Amino acid sequence: MAKKSSRSDTNDAPNPATMESVPSANRAKRQSPPAEERYAMELAFLRAWDSGPKPAGWVLSPQAVVTFICGSRGESLRRDGGPAGEIPESMIIPEKFVGERSLVERCVVTLAGERGLLLTGEPGTAKSLLSELLSTAISGNSALTIQGTAGSTEDHLRYSWNYAMLLAQGPGEAALVPSPMMTGMKRGQIVRVEEVTRCLPEVQDALISILSERRMMIPELSSDAGSVFAVPGFNVIATANLRDKGVSEMSAALKRRFNFEVVAPISEHQREVALVRRQAGSLLSESGVSAEVDEGLLDVLVTTFRDLREGRTVEGWAIEKPGSVMSTAEAVAIAASIGRQAAYFPSQKDPLSLIPGMLLGAVLKDDPQDRARLLAYWDSAVKRRAESSRSWQRMLELRGELMNK
Repeated sequence: MAKKSSRSDTNDAPNPATMESVPSANRAKRQSPPAEERYAMELAFLRAWDSGPKPAGWVLSPQAVVTFICGSRGESLRRDGGPAGEIPESMIIPEKFVGERSLVERCVVTLAGERGLLLTGEPGTAKSLLSELLSTAISGNSALTIQGTAGSTEDHLRYSWNYAMLLAQGPGEAALVPSPMMTGMKRGQIVRVEEVTRCLPEVQDALISILSERRMMIPELSSDAGSVFAVPGFNVIATANLRDKGVSEMSAALKRRFNFEVVAPISEHQREVALVRRQAGSLLSESGVSAEVDEGLLDVLVTTFRDLREGRTVEGWAIEKPGSVMSTAEAVAIAASIGRQAAYFPSQKDPLSLIPGMLLGAVLKDDPQDRARLLAYWDSAVKRRAESSRSWQRMLELRGELMNK
């Protein structure tokens, strides 16, 4: 039996029967709104400012797409003329993706042609974020998303049926339930396929024909309605983790339909600290917490993550990497948790003392030996730094916390 598409681009109406228990302040809010909502004013400004040539079906020009994602580098952009309204005359566009600008430019150039884009890399390197930002800037919509899983079927990529209408009226366009892929082809918008390597081979094969022919056949319908042709603007952004090989390797035929771009971890220490500060602050603000994470704590946290991720400290000391992925996203989560702990339980512990326990929670996931690797890091890098830093001396004193969980 065919299943419905994995995600719809429309929102269900709220059920009045369940609204009484929801605080009135929360009824108009949503967790993790899409990028097109979070950055609506920036997008409106860039549309008014943008004078560059746009590929068919694009909302912004390639230059404006890169500016939206990578920022205006501190420069205040000023739009020429147009109605004043609520759109400001000038605006500084902040950086949203911390990475190489050349990477984003290559992604944009790929999507401007009829070739798919595959973002690959270690978990937690913001592949999904980059995918969301690209689709938002190019199509004005990031909601056409298919989550790849071992249970994904061809229907998630193609279409399914409303069986009540199918039985009552027979196959017809009214009974057809389009997938996000079909919707993107009709509208000329970017479709995102998350974790494509987790899909079974037959699902991947369905993606090959879509990327090659740019059309989708519906054999159950008449010849006039049985073909859906992609209109300009349609393309596919897929993501895949290097660490997770998935359910099945991508076939050579599917690989040829994509341009591969590797999203690497953040290379600069200070840029990673700034990102963790910004993202953790945003999470705390969404939680209604006004506390800020201490700068010294952020430096210790990010330094520890970078050491364990790379297997070598900035001083050049070799250490054994844990089996877990020490991603920037994990560092953001820990920083936000420490901020909440300090706000909710201010008299219990100093914030720095929370790092070892939360760090162990991030490291100790699959391999029990990772505790020993973390202890070895404490006995080498942390101990040596403690000789010249009070923060690292405090961390060394907290070594026992690694044994208590």
